[in-house]
Amino acid sequence: MPSRGAVGFVANPASGKDIRRVTARASVFDNQEKSAMVRRCLIGLRAMSDAPIRYLADANRLVESALEELGFDADAVDVETNGSAADTTQAAAALRGAGAVVTLGGDGTNRAFAKGWLDAPLIPLSTGTNNAFPVMREATTAGAAAGLLVSRGIPLEAVAERAKVIHVDIDREAADIALIDAVLTADRFIGARALDDPGKLIAAMLTRADPAGVGMTSIGGFTRPLAARADAALIIDFDASSPHRVVAALAPGRFESIGLARTRTAELGEPLHLTGPGVLALDGERERVLGPGQAATLRTLRDGPWVVDVRSVLTRVGCGGR
Repeated sequence: MPSRGAVGFVANPASGKDIRRVTARASVFDNQEKSAMVRRCLIGLRAMSDAPIRYLADANRLVESALEELGFDADAVDVETNGSAADTTQAAAALRGAGAVVTLGGDGTNRAFAKGWLDAPLIPLSTGTNNAFPVMREATTAGAAAGLLVSRGIPLEAVAERAKVIHVDIDREAADIALIDAVLTADRFIGARALDDPGKLIAAMLTRADPAGVGMTSIGGFTRPLAARADAALIIDFDASSPHRVVAALAPGRFESIGLARTRTAELGEPLHLTGPGVLALDGERERVLGPGQAATLRTLRDGPWVVDVRSVLTRVGCGGR
């Protein structure tokens, strides 16, 4: 189990600002609101704990400005930032050993974090576009839970659940992961990262399928719902010409009719073999190009972050303060 110690903060200034904000008029989390969320989280933390604070510094000073406003001491992790997802991955590696880490972002932010620290104790707060992994939770109580978790010796397994992860092995290339979905599309180039054309979907593996969600999880949820707690994955084969269709929320403010060939559940560890040409989209971001004949193997395992249930922490401790 991860050791106890500091509370970490990673706030992604780029989350919640992609092209879907324009095409679908989705909600925008501006940096002022993110910094305000960090401030409330810090107040909750300090109400319950004197734990050290470590954070990822960014050009927008999301965490730093909140710390300065409150007069709290904290240490920035030693990471050279360039404004990419790699900043979050490096910060995760630098935060190893923290008792809890609060992330502000979407599925992509948390995936980037998990790439640097797979079994981290996370409190993921939603400020992204497709938010199947992080949750909408008041930051004040999230900070309080983080403080209590590191200061009260609460067993992590009593208040957190281990997330499933899709492990992606690609011939002759570095492996990768996804927390929610990995999708093969008929695209030849990455271009715009967001999945946009449902007619190009080939196959997908999902760790959860929820009709109330957005993106791939919505497609799966309208065909064969799968809970995050279920020890299984969902595999979908697409067929744009199929008469078997599902209407699902592909993005915020956008429903599409999508042709399906078949869906099936897979046991944890069961492989899905895919072959290029195509592009692999991981948690909604088209990132990995498969050349003609290049193979990729996907497997879902329950070896990801420990996702902390804020309510469980607060209920376990009660409301008696420190």
